[in-house]
Amino acid sequence: MMAQSVDLNAAGPILGDIVAVIVGNAAYLSELDGATGDGDHGVNMGKGFRITGQKLAAAPQPLGEGFATLAETLLDEIGGSMGPLYGSFFLDMSTYLRGRTSIDRAGFGQMLHKGIDAVIDLGEAKVGDKSLVDVLIPAITAYDDAVARGEDFAACLDALKDGADRGFESTKGLVAKIGRASRLGERSRGFYDAGAASCRMILHALADGLQKRL
Repeated sequence: MMAQSVDLNAAGPILGDIVAVIVGNAAYLSELDGATGDGDHGVNMGKGFRITGQKLAAAPQPLGEGFATLAETLLDEIGGSMGPLYGSFFLDMSTYLRGRTSIDRAGFGQMLHKGIDAVIDLGEAKVGDKSLVDVLIPAITAYDDAVARGEDFAACLDALKDGADRGFESTKGLVAKIGRASRLGERSRGFYDAGAASCRMILHALADGLQKRL
């Protein structure tokens, strides 16, 4: 039977996976952003995550401390709206993990809720506004539903990834109501949201990394 919790020290390298997927897809993220925004989402994200990767390579950290390092880097190094949004997301998750040595099914859900609340408090986006919230809310809802059904940690993480995928797909049909793309009105329909794309990648890398360590 699979373990139902993950040691946060052992989970530290998951940050490297998150860094790799964002840096590796930076050009794609900027291409998505260029359709409706100013095309710099991948450039900015790539920069912040690459700097974090260098810091963590020099001094590996447990998952919670790694989240804090990523948060500080994004808040310091990334302009625009995404630095503060993702910075707050990772900062509040790192705060939740402070003093803990492992994370289980319940703890992961609580941690993610903290991060999502921070994003919503700061950006004030709602589901349907065509933003990363369109990935975060379906993902955590699917996760919570799996927990309520009594599924194990690994299955709940699968549900999270499925929810993130559905949320990302939904952004193509939405009209942007927030951010630079909102100025396009109807013309923003038919394109995926870049923030939703990066958010889906981050959630997948996080869930995959935890599943490998269960």
